[in-house]
Amino acid sequence: MPMMLAISPKTGARRIATGASPTRDALLGATNGRTSPDGASEARPVARPFVKWAGGKAQIVEALVDVTPSRIDTYYEPFVGGGALFFRLAADPDRRPQRAVLNDLNAELMATFRAVRDDIEPLIERLDDLQRAYLDLDETRREARYYEAREEYRALVMGRGADLDVATLLIFLNKTCYNGLYRVNMRGEFNVPHGRYVRPRICDAEGLRAASDALANAELRCVDFEEACDGAGPDDFVYFDPPFHPLSATSSFTAYTSKAFERADQLRLKWRVDSLREAGARVLLSNSPHQWVIGLYEGSRYEIESIPARRMINSHGDRRGPIEELTVATYPLTGVE
Repeated sequence: MPMMLAISPKTGARRIATGASPTRDALLGATNGRTSPDGASEARPVARPFVKWAGGKAQIVEALVDVTPSRIDTYYEPFVGGGALFFRLAADPDRRPQRAVLNDLNAELMATFRAVRDDIEPLIERLDDLQRAYLDLDETRREARYYEAREEYRALVMGRGADLDVATLLIFLNKTCYNGLYRVNMRGEFNVPHGRYVRPRICDAEGLRAASDALANAELRCVDFEEACDGAGPDDFVYFDPPFHPLSATSSFTAYTSKAFERADQLRLKWRVDSLREAGARVLLSNSPHQWVIGLYEGSRYEIESIPARRMINSHGDRRGPIEELTVATYPLTGVE
């Protein structure tokens, strides 16, 4: 039975070191490279998140990989967001799960995942056209084009537009909006203002193709997180990265959808983790190191540690500083296999 680490309200959970990310070449393997006629390996970009998402795990993904089981039958991620951990595992032929079930309650995000998986070449063509046209504009006309696209996107969302149409505009807006933030108001309308980037990379063609390859065998869902991991059992792995419980009254950001993630939802999540543990699945969860959250999980049933991170999305640049992320697991976090 895993032993819980001692938690002090002042010091928090034991920290997991965050190492440097591996080089691009280190991640190129049999599933991420092409072989030329003379037998030499031809480099190909590895799969990685194709949107920037609040709470994304790209900066601490190596620390998460270190505490993720090395052999996974089906990988479940009920709050996929940008999918940093999934894409990192998919890029490694020795760690790539056999299957994946990815979910998010943001319907437009999942429409974009489906378009990347199923319609990658038309998507790349559209994004390339948008990029060329946008970069040719001066700042004033870029801003006008952005707000036109934002209105087009809102209309698509209200009219349940086709996946390819939604994905094209969501990625365009994500790459050109302020701070790469996805935020909606209470009416579910995307309301982020224009950003001011000199040459935003709207169309990363090879990165998108690599992401499409990684998603080829993934089942994509858009349901409540409890339903999203139905079917998980022994040899499966579930990674929960929910909207974090706020550390203070001003630190909350859960506006990925028009529905807030409340304390009652955090309780439902805890009960779902309990049931998955009983079913034999291995579960890893990220959350804020709030004492209420620690209190939910502390006990001999779970291991609790913390990972140093850095807040990358905030409307105030001086608040994008070091933070701690809580990591809760149903299995020992040292010597994980």
